[in-house]
Amino acid sequence: MARISFPTPDNMSVAQRKVYDTVVSGPRGRVVGPLRVVIHNADLAHYWQNMGRILRYETSIPLDLNELVILVTARRWTSNVEWAIHKKEAIKAGLPLEIITAIEVGELPNFENRPAAAEVYEFSRQILESGNVSDVIYSAIIARWGEVGAVELSSVVGYYSLVAMTLNIHQVPLPDELSSDLTQPKTGLTTLPTFEISEG
Repeated sequence: MARISFPTPDNMSVAQRKVYDTVVSGPRGRVVGPLRVVIHNADLAHYWQNMGRILRYETSIPLDLNELVILVTARRWTSNVEWAIHKKEAIKAGLPLEIITAIEVGELPNFENRPAAAEVYEFSRQILESGNVSDVIYSAIIARWGEVGAVELSSVVGYYSLVAMTLNIHQVPLPDELSSDLTQPKTGLTTLPTFEISEG
């Protein structure tokens, strides 16, 4: 049961309905997840959905790796709604199920022959663990994706952390067609294993 009400098209203000119509007519196709909450403030919802659209669909990072970042973030915050939505999207984008499953259960994924995925995983994991990254992983990301990619990847982690916290705080329920049962850590946040990135 959610802690907050969800405005519907029938009881939205003109400003809320404008945001709603924009979201429904865009790539998401429906108002789901945190947008159901933030639409209480139409201006916030407007900028939120635009930033989300850019970070989900319009970065220079391949879609499967972008979804990997989101899954690492969802697992860190134990956000079942974020996890369920993006597990489905990650599979659709071509991220191997064995990588997804490893993250889901808190194990180190097998990144054999997938160095870009390993770097993205470790970059995201370090940000979420400490709020920063090592020089080694930062250099690896810059070498592969350039400064634009580094900005985009760190922004995806930050944005989807905001999404996860919003979903968790307001206890937004899962969409009817999805399920998720991430194991909640006994204390604090989920800790994911380190992937050692070699220098050079």
